[in-house]
Amino acid sequence: MEFRELNIISRIQKALEDQGYAQATPIQEQAIPPLLEGLDLLGCAQTGTGKTAAFAIPILQGLALAQGVQKGQRQIRALIVAPTRELAIQIRESFDACGANLSLKTLVIFGGVGQAPQTQSLQKGVDILIATPGRLLDLIGQGFINLGQVKYFVLDEADRMLDMGMLHDVKRIIAYLPRERQTMFFSATMPEEIAKLADTILRNPVKIEITPAFSPIDIIEQGVYFVDKENKSALLVHILKNEAYDSVIVFSRTKHGADKIVKELSKKGFVAAAIHGNKSQTNRQQALGDFKERKIRILVATDIAARGLDIEELSHVVNYNLPEVPETYIHRIGRTGRAGLGGKAISFCDFEEKPLLRDIQKLIGRTLPEIEEHPYPLQNNFIVPKAEPPQRPASSRGGSSGRSARTAVPDGFKTSRSSYAPKRSTGSGAYNSKPITKNK
Repeated sequence: MEFRELNIISRIQKALEDQGYAQATPIQEQAIPPLLEGLDLLGCAQTGTGKTAAFAIPILQGLALAQGVQKGQRQIRALIVAPTRELAIQIRESFDACGANLSLKTLVIFGGVGQAPQTQSLQKGVDILIATPGRLLDLIGQGFINLGQVKYFVLDEADRMLDMGMLHDVKRIIAYLPRERQTMFFSATMPEEIAKLADTILRNPVKIEITPAFSPIDIIEQGVYFVDKENKSALLVHILKNEAYDSVIVFSRTKHGADKIVKELSKKGFVAAAIHGNKSQTNRQQALGDFKERKIRILVATDIAARGLDIEELSHVVNYNLPEVPETYIHRIGRTGRAGLGGKAISFCDFEEKPLLRDIQKLIGRTLPEIEEHPYPLQNNFIVPKAEPPQRPASSRGGSSGRSARTAVPDGFKTSRSSYAPKRSTGSGAYNSKPITKNK
């Protein structure tokens, strides 16, 4: 269905045309009509399906049509809450694009940066506020934000907020909102706690579940290298020498690990940048901007980037460390294969990570093909126990200290849950349709 068939006002229609968008994605086609009617909505959809525009367009249209009767200083009438800074910024970009011909003011706020520019913008008046939970509650507490006039409320990536321990903050935010409002609730998955939250804040919602014609598992070519932990850096350098890896996100399990990978790549002549929670917002946005503009071809990230980043034509995802939560694997590899385009996802697996690989393969229902031809094959098929910390000697005064001697068991020692070695498999699905049609 084309956007012109969705009863969208001409000013927004013109903005969409200027952006080159003519055809609505499935979630836009299903969500925009009921949202224009003022109904609540529960959407289960993954990133990359076009859901941001699905709620941005109705909100912009509602605010634009009501703008003529608004008097006095601008007040926050639409609130969108997102789990990460990167996603909040991308939502702002979508609102700016769709509302380019409207005289509405949009502001995005998040932590990790000084609050003065944000509070100054708030004091001038804002129509649409996009925020992460922590900074939003902080500024509410300081008296800079009043949510009493909010007409539209969007909770985006709710399951990600659950993963990040933000649900308590979300419930506090909801308590500040007026009862009479239109609520839009989006989540890629629907665990029990998220479903209960949705039931408490939605009124007779329209329910939409979008299953892409082809999931990332179908359209992305995947493979696994079995490699010793100490050889992962050398293997990464080896594969990055291949010019086909022209735009790569490397996922690290930890912030320190991400910085270490960038350092090792730099020693070998590669230009890379890291984004994670310890980086300032300025540094993170600079790194992401340079990557999108192809000034650098390697971005090393923790799972803060596993959702919400929309990077066009990303050629490869490399899982330097396998994620401990199997679902995170799907979110990671979904950074490539956007808009139905193909991509490749490569995973490194050392012996300790084989149980994690088994869990991932169980979740996706297939065995990842092993890539055998490489110079660093797995050699160590055992787990090295951590060294036992030195024991304090018993006091020489009065003989025994009164404590019974403990059996010396190394801290952190664990045995392998499996000596599993994946079977070989071949083949992957194909994708032959596009969710958005651009005018040429």
